[in-house]
Amino acid sequence: MSDHLRTLAKGLLGVAIATLVLTGALLVGIVTGSALSGIEVTPTASAPSPIPSRPQDVSAADYEAFEIFWEVWTLVEANFYGTFPSTDDIDYAATHGMLGTLGDDYTSLIEPELAAILAEDASGSYEGIGAFVTLDQNGLVEITGLFESGPSEIAGLLPGDKVLEVDSVSVVGLTLYQAIANIRGPAGSEVTLLVSRAGVAEHFGVTVTRARLEIPIVEEEVLEDSIGYVRLADFSATATASVEEALDKLLAGGVQGIVFDLRNNPGGWLDQAVDVSDLFLSSGVIVTEKWSDGRELSDYAQPGDVGEEVMLVVLVNGHTASAAEIVAGALQDYQRAILIGQTTYGKGSVQRTFTLEDGSELRVTSARWFTPDGDAIGGAGLTPDIHVSAVDRADPEADPQLDRAVEYLLTGE
Repeated sequence: MSDHLRTLAKGLLGVAIATLVLTGALLVGIVTGSALSGIEVTPTASAPSPIPSRPQDVSAADYEAFEIFWEVWTLVEANFYGTFPSTDDIDYAATHGMLGTLGDDYTSLIEPELAAILAEDASGSYEGIGAFVTLDQNGLVEITGLFESGPSEIAGLLPGDKVLEVDSVSVVGLTLYQAIANIRGPAGSEVTLLVSRAGVAEHFGVTVTRARLEIPIVEEEVLEDSIGYVRLADFSATATASVEEALDKLLAGGVQGIVFDLRNNPGGWLDQAVDVSDLFLSSGVIVTEKWSDGRELSDYAQPGDVGEEVMLVVLVNGHTASAAEIVAGALQDYQRAILIGQTTYGKGSVQRTFTLEDGSELRVTSARWFTPDGDAIGGAGLTPDIHVSAVDRADPEADPQLDRAVEYLLTGE
């Protein structure tokens, strides 16, 4: 490759920070003033943006590889009737198109404005509608969970609702990140979602007043007959500490078993998945990663953690993904816990995250991970030991999966 193309690649893919993340569904959070501070938006000019001509120092072989691109670019510049997008917009569109040829949904470019919003997410304080979302198998935005007493719950949204429009603008066909950017907004502002709901013939609008929210990472309580319940929302940077604190509290109160709820958990940081698994395991491989450069790395459990002896059931469903599947897979392989619920999402890859020079973020699938038994769950998911439907048609408010988990802990079967 010529020096010019190397320079071009560096300009597009210049790296400042590299981290490891297992990504999945994202929080519908919010745009705050701080999230956008320092980001300058230049209005699109009515005249065409500057269009680069063929660089003089590109070799014939390198140029030939991009010949169609340059040919199209030149013809559009000469013949297009209308307003040209900005050079940045063209660059991002070309990059999205290039990444799309890889056939991997998880290798993606996050543009600067949204990257800034996601960075705000990591702080734990958000402004938004208080819902968890993902893309369903048809590419529609699906609400998978609601913040208790949050704006979405108050407005009447339900898990399973599909969002078709945001303020009369369609989000069908958008990436998950693009849809989230449309849904977010400052606290106190209103957003109207066009919703499709199973069992309701007509689509309908729901107006939600956004609010500032704290993400409920962990929820714990004592259920009937001294059974403890711990729900982990995602594997953010404080996941292990939060789960350990919840376990300490419940075990000090004398609970006889734990229901660990990983339903609708989209994943998160790889190290947190390893450390949460280690809370319940005393030895053995937790997960093995096979990297693109040929490396094979395994992470191991160590003895002495708080949850190694307690009876354990893990709840999973079709939105249990990525880092959550690492934990569920390790506990299942060692027969440390029974999995109850539905087959998990099936995301068996690790993304390496790069912060680029313009503030955008590039996520590249760099490894595949395998359970202690050597199983790759990508595309297939984990099969629960006891399959239980999420819905009791006779009682929509019931939670048959949780009920079955409590029954198992009390009876052993």
